[in-house]
Order: sequence, then C-alpha cells, then structure tokens
Amino acid sequence: MVTKQFSGAPEDADVRRADSLAREIFSDVANKWALLIIESLGERTLRFSEVRNEIEGISHKMLTQNLRMLERNGLIERKVHPVVPPRVEYTLTEPGQALRVTIDGLCDWTHLYLGHIEASRHRFDD
Repeated sequence: MVTKQFSGAPEDADVRRADSLAREIFSDVANKWALLIIESLGERTLRFSEVRNEIEGISHKMLTQNLRMLERNGLIERKVHPVVPPRVEYTLTEPGQALRVTIDGLCDWTHLYLGHIEASRHRFDD
C-alpha cells in the first residue's frame, strides 16, 4: 500500500486537499466501522469476537480490515498471546483514546439532535 509521506508542509495537514496526508488519515478513521470499533473498545481490552459482538451488523471481513487499518494508524494495539488457539486482544492507544473523546462528542450530538433529524427526514421524505 502506497501512502503519502509527511513533509512538514502545511498542505500535508489540510484535509481539504486531495493530496494531503491528513485527508488520507481522516478518510481512514471517519467511517462508521472505525468509529464504532473505537467506541466499543473504550477503556477496555477486547478479543476479536468480543468486538464483533459489540457491533451489530459488522462482518468478519469488515472488522478485520478496520482493525488492521486502525492498528496501522497507531490507534489500536494488537496483542497476540502465544497459546493454542491463539488469543488476540485489542486496546486503544493514547491517540486512539484521544480520538475516542471526539467520537463521544459525536455520539452525544447524535443523541441530542436525534428527534430533530428524524422530524426533518419525515418532512423531507413526504
């Protein structure tokens, strides 16, 4: 996988630019599965099956892809225990915990405006 390199230039941190590293990172973490995985892990360590049980509707493949992407971006830590069968656990890193604060805010916003958005959708769809 080819990824953009951070050169320290301001354009690298501009999510509005198509060629910025910031946009690549933003694109990685701003998907529903990544957000739900981070929210599910919270301040605890979970095994793969426990994460999957926490997130209704996520497929094995989608969970695997998103866990790998989050690990690649340094937001989760994957620990493999040398037992048979292998036991793998996932925990948020410090940057993952920091992102979780933002996700918690998004969850709070959703709860606060759920009724308003539902009413707006009804008006729009009628």
